[in-house]
Amino acid sequence: MSSLYQTSVSALAGVGKKRVEQFEKLGVTTVGELIRFYPRAYEDWSAVTPIADITEEGVCCIKAVVGAAMSNAVLPGGRFLTKTTVYDDTGTLGLVFFNNRYVSQMLAYGAEYFFYGKVTRDSRGLQMIAPTFASVRGGVYIHPVYRTTAGLASKTIEGAVQKALRLLPEAVGDPLPEPIRKAYGLCGLRQSLCDIHFPSDAEALETARRRLVTEELVVLNLGMRALRERSRTRSGVKIRRDYSGDFEKLLPFRLTGAQRRAVADCVNDMMCKTSQMNRLVQGDVGSGKTAVAASVCYTVICNGFQAAFMAPTEILAAQHYETFRRLFADTDVNVGLLTGSLKESEKKRVRRELADGSVQLVVGTHALITDKTAFCNLGLAVTDEQHRFGVAQRAKLLSKGENPHLLVMSATPIPRTLGLIIFGDLDISVIDELPPHRKPVRTVLRSGRQRDKVYQFIRAEAAQGRQAYIVCPLVEEGETEGLASAEEYAAELMLRHFPDIPVGVVHGQLKSAEKDAVMDAFAKNEYKILVATTVIEVGVDVPNASVMMIENAERFGLSQLHQLRGRVGRGEAQSYCVLISDRLSAVTKQRLEVMCATNDGFKIADEDLKMRGPGDFFGERQHGLPQLAIADFADTESLGLSQKIADDILFRYHDLRNDELNLLRAEIDRLFDRGGHNTMN
Repeated sequence: MSSLYQTSVSALAGVGKKRVEQFEKLGVTTVGELIRFYPRAYEDWSAVTPIADITEEGVCCIKAVVGAAMSNAVLPGGRFLTKTTVYDDTGTLGLVFFNNRYVSQMLAYGAEYFFYGKVTRDSRGLQMIAPTFASVRGGVYIHPVYRTTAGLASKTIEGAVQKALRLLPEAVGDPLPEPIRKAYGLCGLRQSLCDIHFPSDAEALETARRRLVTEELVVLNLGMRALRERSRTRSGVKIRRDYSGDFEKLLPFRLTGAQRRAVADCVNDMMCKTSQMNRLVQGDVGSGKTAVAASVCYTVICNGFQAAFMAPTEILAAQHYETFRRLFADTDVNVGLLTGSLKESEKKRVRRELADGSVQLVVGTHALITDKTAFCNLGLAVTDEQHRFGVAQRAKLLSKGENPHLLVMSATPIPRTLGLIIFGDLDISVIDELPPHRKPVRTVLRSGRQRDKVYQFIRAEAAQGRQAYIVCPLVEEGETEGLASAEEYAAELMLRHFPDIPVGVVHGQLKSAEKDAVMDAFAKNEYKILVATTVIEVGVDVPNASVMMIENAERFGLSQLHQLRGRVGRGEAQSYCVLISDRLSAVTKQRLEVMCATNDGFKIADEDLKMRGPGDFFGERQHGLPQLAIADFADTESLGLSQKIADDILFRYHDLRNDELNLLRAEIDRLFDRGGHNTMN
């Protein structure tokens, strides 16, 4: 099939220059790419409904004969309307087509077709609006529906795919070796490609989908492993002694077993491997990732190197700086802070001390990766909230030393199988237990009618000296009717509900300095209530905050709600999270009750993945991963199977450069080239 990736779609009959340009907009330039351009959905034409049985509106399929000539009319505005009537043994039904000037040439009077579409009712009765159709002679019962672009309809793409499939040779080279296919019950490539477009029945479709989804995830899995191996360069940072035991003596508390395991993983990477450490420490909110990072920094510094800790915001950097400064107060570790808002003279001083080695640990923001910042002997780079930093920013920080070790931290719980793919260029340590002093946050679901009672509860907490967050999903007025902006909400709270209690407001449209000023005032207890958007999802540590109230909770994913909830429960007082929602469908209620039932971020991540898919984890960019054609990260069963098959392939064939894996290697290159990666060369 490889030659078809060199054959332009213009080789197909009926695909001229204009059609080629339309296919290019869909990312299809070759016949091979067209064959791999899978349907986005299917219309099930196998369940035919007799016309007499259609009693209400909805989507259905009928098998009927065209019983009347086409009537055409031009509506106001220039829209073209075509009508006809069809019949079967049980009755008749009207068909209506809009702006389809060629439909009268496509449907022959007296001929029988399948018609699939939405049935609506008006004063004249039921009619089917703009149905798709095919001759019954075609025998197509499960009909493909493709992603389209202007001027290129799904039916046109379908015809081109049919022609492309005829060019497939009888013996198609398969990227998955035959022993692997047999071991895991996967059908051959040719059969799966034909059946994914034009399945004879639901079983054939499922067999094809399982094969192609598994293949794509195996290709992705192996490609990410190859990227990880390529990122393994020999480090110039030699760590000869473990000082984590000495570090723990500096703490006023004991590390948990999970924290100790994460520290040991990092130290083992740095002492026992010739390559640099590339490790992700993934832990739930409040699990103690910062203490792990501090321990690793201490070991690196005691071995004669510097460490850099990069945070996503200035206020968070300042907070980490104060934490490290207090922690290392009785040691020889000199801690510096470097952020963009510092006075120029202060930045120059810190940079000078970094360059001469007198600052061993620096905490900062993007100021750490500017050209002006140089290190004497950087041995470790740490990035906090890794999803806030791109690969390029991590690489820029690492370029400040001689292949220094890398530690990235994330408080976004992600199911392990999914994490192995998302963070394929990193080894993973999971902190899966909370410190013993942390009290679980009590979470409740309330309707808008109970809002006043929640306000009374917040007032009672404030009277005891504690603080509260109130989160709104919107900033601007009028985006969605019935949802208040953060500014409006805060004004109403100050005027009607809390005129005697200081209320602050922070949202994404404020300038960075303004946001930091409000957050800093809240951290100092100058505001008792903070009305905010999700900019507080990654924010300062305010142990005094005991209530998190989230308006319109149904608009957030579970993982995001869990991150917000993690802003409270950091002090000694019992903390609470109140979810407010008036739009409780059965599915929404089920989702939000998961939050009430558990504080385990990994369980929540699993449920979120099942219910909402991977959007919460990746957003639109999918964490920079190559764009997948058919696989879905929410399909945990296929993720697990692909991991198992990838392990098996490497066990059987030892190396991806094995000649028996040439076709698989080509698919890896093809997938990662689409994402701008290069894995095998």
